[in-house]
Amino acid sequence: MAYFLELVINGALTGLMYSLAALGFVLIYKSAGVPNLAQGAIVMLAGYVVWLIASFGIPVYLAIVLGAVVMFGFGLLTERILLRRMVGQPIIMIVMLTLGLEIFLRGFGPGMLGAAPKSLDLGIGLAPIIIGDIFINRAYLVGGTVAVLLIGASLLFFRTRLGTKLRAVSDDHVSSWAVGISVERAIGISWGLAGIAAVAAGTLWGSVQGVDWTLSTLLFPAVAVVILGGIDSIWGVLVGGLLVGILGSVIPGYLDSIVGGGTRDVVTSLIILLTMMIRPYGIFGREDIERI
Repeated sequence: MAYFLELVINGALTGLMYSLAALGFVLIYKSAGVPNLAQGAIVMLAGYVVWLIASFGIPVYLAIVLGAVVMFGFGLLTERILLRRMVGQPIIMIVMLTLGLEIFLRGFGPGMLGAAPKSLDLGIGLAPIIIGDIFINRAYLVGGTVAVLLIGASLLFFRTRLGTKLRAVSDDHVSSWAVGISVERAIGISWGLAGIAAVAAGTLWGSVQGVDWTLSTLLFPAVAVVILGGIDSIWGVLVGGLLVGILGSVIPGYLDSIVGGGTRDVVTSLIILLTMMIRPYGIFGREDIERI
């Protein structure tokens, strides 16, 4: 029983850290209506940015703040240089653009700063928290706490005047223009906010596994989280992250020793496939019915 509880607790915390990567995905879709397949590489880039700033002797937590400013600016530039040119184009073309950005950044970051893993010490400590016979990963606990706080802040943000404008832009660009909302600025802000979420994900995951290209692979579990929870739901990020993390911990915890490992990715893939077949709009996602 202790082993099962340990898998559940650490899996839930891992899932919350996946939610940090998924949060940026949902922020852009909820604000701009665009599935951003570049979010994994943006998380990786954010990790590199924080590491680079800290490498100049700047305290790491100040480097995180400065990294958030840089990545917010990166989001604004992405909208201005890339997305604005795609106004009026089919959604599939915008999705392909984000995929191209993902591929480019995956090569650009390691190519400019080196492919070897970079250490990013947040001072969390490696010793686990021990409760009876249960060992809890200290870094995952901190990451899960940060994820809950950011998700809560996002929920509050979309209740503000600016958040309401961003949701209006996602619903209908033309109507938003008609009532005086700057659609371009709203989309740019959503990409900037996704960049800030990427800083949290890239920094925390970078402190656990090092900063290198593998941070971009967080896109895979992040996609599972948003598909399960609902691509336009902040609550879905929280619940989807918990479910993906727990299932991705408990099932491999018992099956890996039998089949020789590698079942975590299989579980994540099955979550995506089964959700798409049974409830394609996710647990909390909005169900839009369209005539084809």
